[in-house]
Amino acid sequence: MADTGARAGVEWLVSAAPDPDACRREWERVPLGIALLPAGGRWDVLAVPVELGYPTLDVLTRLVHRPGPVLLGFGDARMGFFVPPGTASGWLGTGVRGIGRGSWIAVPRPGRTVGAARWLILPDGSGTLVDPVLLELALHEAAAARAARGGKGGED
Repeated sequence: MADTGARAGVEWLVSAAPDPDACRREWERVPLGIALLPAGGRWDVLAVPVELGYPTLDVLTRLVHRPGPVLLGFGDARMGFFVPPGTASGWLGTGVRGIGRGSWIAVPRPGRTVGAARWLILPDGSGTLVDPVLLELALHEAAAARAARGGKGGED
């Protein structure tokens, strides 16, 4: 993604911070740093085990060109799909962890990789989020394909 796209993603993310200027300064001062941002305001996050996350992302990108921000992190064991606020509180799914109001998420600066945290799909600054209906469809399709293979494979 071009630097202007990363800048737009930065501005969108810092708009969720309690102190956007402090968040922006932290990312500029420590470019490989992580910002803790509150979930539940601009987005919720659904964290999915990577063995299901990669095939789910594959299905999503076949359905729509840019599904919304997706973060790989959580010790490289989970993928975080950024969904509309309120989604996490109503989501039921085995192995899916909802991160919503009252929770915080560690987020690397767009365009940078920090340890195991990196953006698989950068926020583009427009506010586009992963559609929870399409995500549910993609999760079911990925889980069914995985079950048909005997629970094996699916990671890139």
